[in-house]
Amino acid sequence: MAKKRSSAFTEDWLPVRGIQSNMIITTDNFKITGVKIAPRNIFILDPESQNSVLISLKNFYNMIDFEFWLVVADRPVDISVYMSQLQLLYNETQTPVIRKLISQDIEKGKRFINNNIVDTEYFFLFKDKDPDVLQKRVRMMINGLATCGLNASQVSNEDLRVILDNFLNGGSTTEFGMVMSFE
Repeated sequence: MAKKRSSAFTEDWLPVRGIQSNMIITTDNFKITGVKIAPRNIFILDPESQNSVLISLKNFYNMIDFEFWLVVADRPVDISVYMSQLQLLYNETQTPVIRKLISQDIEKGKRFINNNIVDTEYFFLFKDKDPDVLQKRVRMMINGLATCGLNASQVSNEDLRVILDNFLNGGSTTEFGMVMSFE
């Protein structure tokens, strides 16, 4: 009789072997990849342009002939480099008025960091065992979204890690690094 494996860690229950070459590799040899869509607020457009984008999206969705997942993931915004640059600029500036403006920007940045601001990202993910089929789908998705006026690119290993991290941690930011280590 086979022994049941019991684990206290959620990631041990997932059928994920690793992440490489912009794909999640599952234990049953499926590969999951997709595209990341750059956010665009179409509601600032005039009504005719909005309608055009929505009709294009409807046509795009109707052209997809394979299973896919539409995933929304929050990624913490890292402004630490920007904050460091502001601090250096503040230290180098002698003019009191400019120092005050930079100081105000630093305070705004601290409030931004303390409120755990996140950037919402949108993904289409799909799976197949054949990497060539997946690449064909990636190109089709990028081109199809471009006809809708949206910019898209293939997901990166880091994007896939963020998606899994959001899934495993319910959108909470982990302070101890990634939940799973991938090569």
